[in-house]
Amino acid sequence: MDGFLNLILEVWNQDFLGISIGNVVISLIIIVISLILRALIISRVFKFLENLAKETETEADDILLETLERPIGNVPLALGLYLIIELLPLSGIADVFLTNTVKALIAYTIFSVLTKAIGPIFELLAIKSWVTAALSMWLERFTRVLVWILAIAIILDIFGVEIGPIIAGLGLFSVAVALGAQDLFKNLISGILIIAENRFQPGDRIEVDGKLHGIVETIGFRSTMIRLFNTSPMIIPNKDLSDVNVTNHGELRYRRIKWQINLLYSTSVDQLKSICDQIGEFINNDKEGFAINPGQESFAKAVEFGASSIDVEILCYSAERDYSHYTDLKQKLVHKVMEIVRENGSDFAFPSRSVYVESSHEIES
Repeated sequence: MDGFLNLILEVWNQDFLGISIGNVVISLIIIVISLILRALIISRVFKFLENLAKETETEADDILLETLERPIGNVPLALGLYLIIELLPLSGIADVFLTNTVKALIAYTIFSVLTKAIGPIFELLAIKSWVTAALSMWLERFTRVLVWILAIAIILDIFGVEIGPIIAGLGLFSVAVALGAQDLFKNLISGILIIAENRFQPGDRIEVDGKLHGIVETIGFRSTMIRLFNTSPMIIPNKDLSDVNVTNHGELRYRRIKWQINLLYSTSVDQLKSICDQIGEFINNDKEGFAINPGQESFAKAVEFGASSIDVEILCYSAERDYSHYTDLKQKLVHKVMEIVRENGSDFAFPSRSVYVESSHEIES
């Protein structure tokens, strides 16, 4: 029995590339334990925290936990790698490289946590402050890029790479790029102006120069994507949007209905007054469908004598901006106007022309 134990110890202490087999086995066990701890943290600890987060009113903690799951899972791996380095009799370049790798992994985990937390933070800013959705998106992207640049600089410094010469080289490179990328900077500046002036936001319905009509989906560094009503995306450079007229229908207070109906010339004055009064009463008393615009009253008035009709102008506003509600309201108004006109004994005119033939003496042959 003692001989068998001695044999095991001999194999355990057997060197392989200067490292005992025992230390290799322990290192493998540490790796397995690290993976198990990582799985437990993700499946149990985060699951418990997610259940707690679901009981809160805000969604920020749910999003934060979801984004932090993978970075936090790297902590047991970094710890396991550190223990392996301490266990193995490493020296020279191998020891320095593995030690720096652990430091770099820790730095990566920290900065990964920071970048993952940026999204929920800016979502809260967009909801609870003056920061608009588009500005929040830009600030989030800029901050994320800045954090990763800092992370790369620190990781390079950990491995002994000097950053100064790289920055100087990038400076010369950026000058060369700037000379050949003027349109890129024009688009970037135009995008900043669009967001700073709050011309439109993602989700707004805009009309570009009276031709292009759709919903804004994203405002990027170089271009803006608009989803047309046929569902196809349209990508427009920001500088083009800054140089044309853009109507933002997303800022509509009301949807206007402005019609002109044509009544027969046989309509009497009393009939005309009754028709206008009843239509005006309808659009001013239906509070659920029609809105009261403080800047312009709603009315139905006879405005002029047309070529073949007495013209009545109807002006009113929809209480809802939704297009479906707007079309339903117009249909309702059409039915009511037809009903009022017919009840008052009048009817709608259509373009017509009267021809008068004067009588004349027969021409004697």
